[in-house]
Amino acid sequence: MDKLETSLRKAFIDKNNTGSELDPQLVINQPDKHEFLLNLLQEQLEQCQSFLFSIAFITPGGLNAIKTQLADLNRKGVKGRLLTSDYLAFNAPETFQELLKIPNLDVRISPKSGFHAKGYLFYHENYKSFIIGSSNLTMTALKTNYEWNVFLTSYDHGEILHQLTEHIEMEWQLSTLLTKEWIIQYAENYQPITRENLALVAEKSSDSKTIQPNKMQSAALEQLEQLRESGEHRGMVISATGTGKTYLAALDARQCHPDRLLFIVHREQILHSALKSFHRVIGGPIDNYGILSGNSKDYDKKYLFATIQTISKPDVYKVFNPEAFDYILIDEVHRSGTDSYLRTIDYFQPQFLLGMTATPERTDNFNIYELFDNNVAYEIRLQDALNEELLCPFYYFGVTDFEKNGETIDETTQLQQLVSQERVDFVLEKIAYYETSGVKTKGLVFCSRREECYELARLFNERGKKSVALTGQTSMPEREEQVKRLENGELEYIFTVDIFNEGIDIPAINQVIMLRNTQSTIVFTQQLGRGLRKSPNKEFVTIIDFIGNYSNNYMIPMALMGDYSNDLDNIRRGTLETQYISGISAVNMEQIAKKRIFEAIDQFKPDDMRQLKEKYLQLKNRLNRVPLLADFKATGTLDPELLASKNNKGYYFFLQKMEKDIPVISKKAETLLKFMHLELIGGKRLNEVVLLERLLSQKEISLKEIVNLFNKNGLRADDETVHSTLQVLSLTYYVSASAKRYAGCPLITITDNGISLSNELVKALEEPMFYDLFMDSIETAKLNGKDYDQTHMFTMYEKYTRDDALQLANFKEQVPGVNIGGYKLDKERHLFLIFVTLDKGDDFQGAQVKYGDELLSQQAMHWYSKAPRNLQSPEIKILKHEDNWNILMFVQKRALEQDKKFYYLGRVQPQRETITQTTVINNQGKGTSVVHMQLDFEQTLPLSLYKYLKN
Repeated sequence: MDKLETSLRKAFIDKNNTGSELDPQLVINQPDKHEFLLNLLQEQLEQCQSFLFSIAFITPGGLNAIKTQLADLNRKGVKGRLLTSDYLAFNAPETFQELLKIPNLDVRISPKSGFHAKGYLFYHENYKSFIIGSSNLTMTALKTNYEWNVFLTSYDHGEILHQLTEHIEMEWQLSTLLTKEWIIQYAENYQPITRENLALVAEKSSDSKTIQPNKMQSAALEQLEQLRESGEHRGMVISATGTGKTYLAALDARQCHPDRLLFIVHREQILHSALKSFHRVIGGPIDNYGILSGNSKDYDKKYLFATIQTISKPDVYKVFNPEAFDYILIDEVHRSGTDSYLRTIDYFQPQFLLGMTATPERTDNFNIYELFDNNVAYEIRLQDALNEELLCPFYYFGVTDFEKNGETIDETTQLQQLVSQERVDFVLEKIAYYETSGVKTKGLVFCSRREECYELARLFNERGKKSVALTGQTSMPEREEQVKRLENGELEYIFTVDIFNEGIDIPAINQVIMLRNTQSTIVFTQQLGRGLRKSPNKEFVTIIDFIGNYSNNYMIPMALMGDYSNDLDNIRRGTLETQYISGISAVNMEQIAKKRIFEAIDQFKPDDMRQLKEKYLQLKNRLNRVPLLADFKATGTLDPELLASKNNKGYYFFLQKMEKDIPVISKKAETLLKFMHLELIGGKRLNEVVLLERLLSQKEISLKEIVNLFNKNGLRADDETVHSTLQVLSLTYYVSASAKRYAGCPLITITDNGISLSNELVKALEEPMFYDLFMDSIETAKLNGKDYDQTHMFTMYEKYTRDDALQLANFKEQVPGVNIGGYKLDKERHLFLIFVTLDKGDDFQGAQVKYGDELLSQQAMHWYSKAPRNLQSPEIKILKHEDNWNILMFVQKRALEQDKKFYYLGRVQPQRETITQTTVINNQGKGTSVVHMQLDFEQTLPLSLYKYLKN
């Protein structure tokens, strides 16, 4: 049956029918599920051959959300049309100016009174699709508003499509072409409708009761109070730039009523704004507040605000008794590793010392956490701050950097190419396309080196873009003067290198441009954060990241997602899918920029020792002890399985590399730990872990007690699972290499009387180091196990290796991966496990045939058997004739050595009328027979996962 016809039957006749990607959809923004109309709109633009929109209301933000798709279409020679209006004067003149900047978009203005249309029509090769409903081209309509839209597909001869296109073409002919002259005339008479100011502006009143903590601040204040009540005298707050750290400090000061307070900052410019914020929150006579800096010496004030440059001088801090201040706060505390800070901190003895920073991690390995007794009272990172709407919305554009003669900017590019006239023209063209018309630019540009910084600023000035270069060699007074010029509108751009990654407060910044390689996720987030502070004078900030051919490009999606697990599949999804960004912010990348990120991901080794070591040391500093695997999971620092599986030797082997004085354990203890780390900490089935934990306190347990134990803990307790659990722990499940790896070190002993810990494990538990790491393995498994439905064999849409799948499916013995291939059957239990790799690569050598497996829709896929097979092959006869089989589907996107996990997509059933034998060419150039068919999913795939696997 025709694909579209099946989709229409499913939508309008019987929902149980198999559909396709052409299925009609009701599209509703569902932020809790990260499902938005925006994603469908972007997807349709990426796939279409032309488009025609009829939209009443448009904002620069809504247009920003599709600018990279329009740029990609322009690169392919694809054009589109847009019909809009001046109805209610909603569309501002700058919106029309933005529309004129898009070279492949023809725009016309409808003269129709009350023009209020919201329709998006896409022309594809063999069909047309359209979205009609309540959503205008605004970010709130595309992401956050409760809107109803219907997505439909039609062939050219369809009646609805005929009516739609006929009507819109008629309206198009009656409309007026958008021109510069039309915009000038419109602007002369333009009187904007009143709109609510979305910027959050603090009350100007000095009444302390008017300043109330936001959700993040309330939680932090509670944690700080608990920290003091527990007897601690030092603590840290880690909070993303722009989330109100200064107000939080003032609110905490208000709640603990210090007799005297000292607030230390690293720049004098910050002092005055901090003093005003504290006075606004705490209140009282302004004479109680004073400044201690090079220009002011208010030694005797109750609330003193000092620069570190002044307070750290011995002749200054010795003016004060060490106990003069009962509350001391340090801003940007990640700087505290320098002598000036350490000298000051060592001298004063407050009742409580609070450090605040957005980025506690340091590259010099100084342990900031230890300085504050490893007390992190509260932490809120970028994604959390966006969720709480504490930051200014942003539009991140990942754009393609300059290319000449097939060579793209990379880490080794010579200076003359970085500052060539052609590259400057290219950069300015991109900026003009992505910046918002009618908004006075106040931009910060991050460069890769000093010479580039100075020269680009000069070249921008030559082109009429008022710019200045600031580097680490620029004096502090000069920096502050140029920042004031930017804020006042005398400058458009500050070019910088080495400075301004942090410690700068310029709320007016509305554009951040990145002309450098992403050296680290920390620096990326710092630079992104320069524009995220809210300001009454900006609606959003534009981030334009010029992505060259850099090896570190994989860090971009990691930083944007806040996912530091090093999971390659997650990084890929974060590059293709941008639903993770909350609110009306958006991440958008040009196709070539995405390609460069994917190339970097493919080269990235997630278990690279240098990376693992760096993350290990960061966590060790934070904890002030050797990290356990559970610590990595609990803090989201790294996927503990990466550390545990390094070289297939377990975490103890890694610790031996990292720590000189790590206690030595016996060989058998080492083997037992290796088993725990390689086989159990994933937590996909907790039966083994729960049983081991019980046996630590109960020397022997009967089979009946095991069943009760599993039931009590919400685990599968059927006979097959119980038997499989015992096989795994007694090692009788394992064969070949695995059996050899764990030989002689079972974890349990099975006798007629019951089950007990093995002698090997009992003896190993007497070793303190082994005991600690063993208990850590159990804790890590339990933490990981929360991600899985322990009442079922598999959890829908979670990831499993082939080994995981067979073990969790209670196969009687391990099967080496090379012997599994595309599927494995258990005939006795009527269990059929299928493993599919969708993108096998051009040089795929993993099988005799490059099979044409393909997802057809959220409900079905096209699947090929192994080769050679025919209609009389045993497994094909099962699929064709037998009904009582449990057929489970596992799918991975790509075949990569470092990523062997498959998504579990649930049960499937063959469409028996589609089972067909055919001949294909094998890897030796000869014909071989295979059987292919359609398999229907029992549960419809989530749209986001389907799109990711299908893309």
